[in-house]
Amino acid sequence: MGSGGREDALAWRLKQSPSCDALIAAPGNPGIARWAECIAIDPCDPEAVVALAKERNVDLLVIGPEAPLVAGVSDAARTAGIATFGPSAAAAQLEGSKGFTKDLCARAGIPTAAYVRVDSETTALSALDGFSLPVVIKADGLAAGKGVTVATSRAEAEAAIHAAGDGPMVIEEFLEGEEASLFALVDGTRAIPLASAQDHKRVGEGDTGPNTGGMGAYSPAPVLTAELEGRAMREIVEPTARAMAEAGTPFSGVLYAGLMLTREGPKLIEYNVRFGDPECEAIMPRIEGDFARLLLDVARGTAFEAPALSGDTTMTVIVAAKGYPGSPAKGGPIRGLDSAEAIPGVRVFHAGTALESGQLVANGGRVLAVTALGRSLGEARSNAYAGVDAIDFADGFHRRDIGWRELERAS
Repeated sequence: MGSGGREDALAWRLKQSPSCDALIAAPGNPGIARWAECIAIDPCDPEAVVALAKERNVDLLVIGPEAPLVAGVSDAARTAGIATFGPSAAAAQLEGSKGFTKDLCARAGIPTAAYVRVDSETTALSALDGFSLPVVIKADGLAAGKGVTVATSRAEAEAAIHAAGDGPMVIEEFLEGEEASLFALVDGTRAIPLASAQDHKRVGEGDTGPNTGGMGAYSPAPVLTAELEGRAMREIVEPTARAMAEAGTPFSGVLYAGLMLTREGPKLIEYNVRFGDPECEAIMPRIEGDFARLLLDVARGTAFEAPALSGDTTMTVIVAAKGYPGSPAKGGPIRGLDSAEAIPGVRVFHAGTALESGQLVANGGRVLAVTALGRSLGEARSNAYAGVDAIDFADGFHRRDIGWRELERAS
C-alpha cells in the first residue's frame, strides 16, 4: 500500500524475494509499476483494501505509509484474516500522537526529552516559560516529517505555536547531540534490530533551512555504534514493545526510533511506525535473503531472525521539485533515468512522479530518490551523485552534501 519512494523501494525489494509469486501495489506510481501491478484505490479505505486483497487471494499485505495505519486499514485486514505487516490503529498512536508516545515514555522510564502536553495556543504560550532556549514545538498528529520547529528565540517559538493554532501540541526540551535512526522488527512481543541510518531533514546544505520529509540518507550510521545500538534496544525499543503489549495494544511491524545520541546516551526523539522515507530507500539494497518471507513471519508472529545485511554502504539523494517544502512545481519533465541506472550500483526510486502522454513528470515535492551502493560511504556518495547528474530535470534541486558529517569524521 502506498505511492511514494519508500513504497517503490519496498516493492523492488519484495519482487526479488523467492517467495513472492506476484506483487500488487495500490495505488502505486510509475516507478512501482516496474515491479508490481498498480491498482488505483485509496490506501486509507479499509473496505477497498480488504476487498482487493480478498479478490486477489493476497497472502501478505504490506502497508507503506503511516496514514492507512492510523486509519485502521491493518485492523480491517487482520479481522478479514489477511496477514498484515503494519501495526493496528491503536499501536500506530506511537506515531499518530506525539503526546501518546511521550506519556508512554514517562510511564516506562524510557529516556527522552522533558516535555509538556498542551491543547491550546494559550496554554502553550504559558508553558513556554518552563523551558530554556532552544525549545522544540511539535504538532501532536501526523505531519509527514515537517511538523516540528526548533525555536532559537521566544518570538520563533510563539510564531510556531500560533501557526499550530488551538490543536494539541507537545513542547519539549532541546536535546544536544547527533541524530540517528534505528529500525527494529517487532512481532508483538519480540523486537530485533534491523538496520541503522542517518537522514538529512533540512532543505539546505549544511543542514540549514526548514525541515522537510528528508533530503537524503545513508546506511549504516557508524555514529550508532554496536554499543549504542544495544543500549537503544534495551532502554528504548524493547521497553516500548513490552509497554504496548501490556496495555493490550501489541505492536507488530517495523518500529523506527529517531534517536538523539546525547552525552548521557541515546534518547528517543520520536517514533515512526513504518519504514522511513528516504531511509527505506537506503536500507532496502542492503537487505539480503527472502524479504517477503521475513515480513510474513513478522506479520504472523512466527519465529523470525534479523536478515543478513550487505557489508556495503548505501546513500540516497533526494531530487525535489523547486519550491519544496513549500509549494513545489509540478509537471516538469524528467529524462535520463536509464542513464542514471546504467551507473553500477545506482537505482532510482520514484517518490513523486506521474506519466502525462507517455512523458514522466514531477508530481510531488520529493520527486526522485537516487540510491547507490559503495564499498565505503565516499564511494556510495560518488556513485549517487553521478546518478543524480545523469538525470535531466530542470525543475529539480538537491543537496550536494549528504553524509557530510560522517565523511568529515572519516577524513
